[in-house]
Amino acid sequence: MIDQSSEKYRTATPERVATDLISELLMGMRLFGLHYSRVQMAPPFGVRFGDDVARAQFHFVARGPVYLRCVSGGQCVLQTGDAVLLPRGVGHELLSSPDITADNIENFVAAPICNRFDAITACDPKQGVDDSVLFFSGCMEFDLGCMSPLIGMMPEIMQVGTLLERNPEILPILEAMAREVCSERAGYGAIVTRLADVVSASIIRGWVECGCGDATGWVEALRDPRLGRVIGALHRDPGRNWTVESMASEMGTSRSVFAERFLAVTGITPLRYVADFRMRLATQWISRDRMPVDTVAERLGYGSAAAFSRAFKRVTGTSPGGVRRA
Repeated sequence: MIDQSSEKYRTATPERVATDLISELLMGMRLFGLHYSRVQMAPPFGVRFGDDVARAQFHFVARGPVYLRCVSGGQCVLQTGDAVLLPRGVGHELLSSPDITADNIENFVAAPICNRFDAITACDPKQGVDDSVLFFSGCMEFDLGCMSPLIGMMPEIMQVGTLLERNPEILPILEAMAREVCSERAGYGAIVTRLADVVSASIIRGWVECGCGDATGWVEALRDPRLGRVIGALHRDPGRNWTVESMASEMGTSRSVFAERFLAVTGITPLRYVADFRMRLATQWISRDRMPVDTVAERLGYGSAAAFSRAFKRVTGTSPGGVRRA
């Protein structure tokens, strides 16, 4: 019987192979909004957001401009209608001008709007609405599943404006966000949070499709029709008894040629890639999905929970139980 999924990759063009694999791998992406705020302030103002490497931060400027400054020194100007994602949650500030001192976001009085959504207003009643700056912010749990290592390779600041020429379909979403944030119609909180999730996911997808910046090795492997076939098979069936020989067979070449090519493109050996990938999956299944260790071991092809636990600790430096308790 022909494996139709494998046959698809054997007959597709290199570009189609890369696109299909990226689509499959992005299915593991998870963005979960932890907290959102609608913030309206009159200049001068400065708002500081703390450093939280386990979470991403999203901002959308409905009425600007706003200056964004990271603790690392990175900065940019966000104009009206602009959106930005900070995938690693680095500490940063939103300012009315570059020379303003910022105050922690938690020090401002926030009025609850709905679940996980509040509004902060710091304006002089005598000032007109048009004199204030209005932006929407979201703190998100960000998990790329089997692609999680890419988060560390992402830019500190990812602006949506860099994607609009290639992905013009994002523009109507941004316009809808602006209408919801400005009008405050009934139920706007639920709507604008969903739109923020879509824009954030689009920013990530656009970065991946454009080559992942400096993360060229991983993307080059996907774009290589033969290496991409191996990676696709591995990701679809991580519990298979993968050896260098079986992976070379997927690529249609000798063990030595495959191993040399894989190392040259990805920077790691094939078996190390298999081990790292399995343990990333295991960490996700144990910590997020609360899956029993013996079930994880079986799904990843280990003969026993003990054998899996030894492999897990060897790769990650901690035990499965330690990950569950974290």
